[in-house]
Amino acid sequence: MNLSQLRHILTPGLLAAGAYGVFAVAMCAQVQTETTTKHGLSTKEVQVERAEVVYVSGNDLIVKMENGEIRDFPNVPESAKVEVDGKELGIHELKPGMKLQRTITTTTTPRMVTTVQSVRGKVWHVTPPLSVILTLEDGTNQSFTIPKGQKFTVDGQQTDAFGLRKGMMISATKVVEVPETVVEQQRHLAGKLPPPPAAPPADEPILVVVMQHPPTPTATPAAEVAQAEPAPTKLPKTGSTAPLVGLLGLVSLMLGLGAGVLRRSRT
Repeated sequence: MNLSQLRHILTPGLLAAGAYGVFAVAMCAQVQTETTTKHGLSTKEVQVERAEVVYVSGNDLIVKMENGEIRDFPNVPESAKVEVDGKELGIHELKPGMKLQRTITTTTTPRMVTTVQSVRGKVWHVTPPLSVILTLEDGTNQSFTIPKGQKFTVDGQQTDAFGLRKGMMISATKVVEVPETVVEQQRHLAGKLPPPPAAPPADEPILVVVMQHPPTPTATPAAEVAQAEPAPTKLPKTGSTAPLVGLLGLVSLMLGLGAGVLRRSRT
């Protein structure tokens, strides 16, 4: 393996990674790797969302949230299930008016992943402070890039790249600690059927028939009756002709007196 293939493995940030000399090693059978993980204290966050089914068409779902917001969930997968009264219902079994409650539990766990890579070999060639070639236990030679300021442990003593000599047996260890955060979410969707309509009381009839009676006639004042009825065209049978005869006699008397006055005036 050439140096160009190994340069991406080493970084100067590994100088203080442990008590032993730390430098990049090639990933091969001679490099032993051990990884340990230490978990921190987990925290949980529970979020509850409530909604009511407003409209369902195919795989599209529209709900009204508890705060009045309208949300549209298009293309709901067939695998999505709602637990209602102990039964799992799919999107096609939801009905308007159903109450839905989604509980989301988020668990956050910090952890530290420590990876230790170690290699042992004999110095075959060293080019301080850039690189060193080691003869590994299987007899093959491998080239490694040396970080700036790297220290090596030789026979219990620490030395830098300039202190290495051909034929020295050295052990190299690379320790990498990577902090990680693991986030896990659990979702549970439950539903509740809408209540059935209230039934009428047993003693109350379902259908009530109301009979309408004609209005009762009321007494009408005489004045209104007189205005409403037309006047008769002839006298009633109980009337008398005496006033008419007297009127005719009076007219004849006046005519006779007028004629006498006219004759005397002519003579």
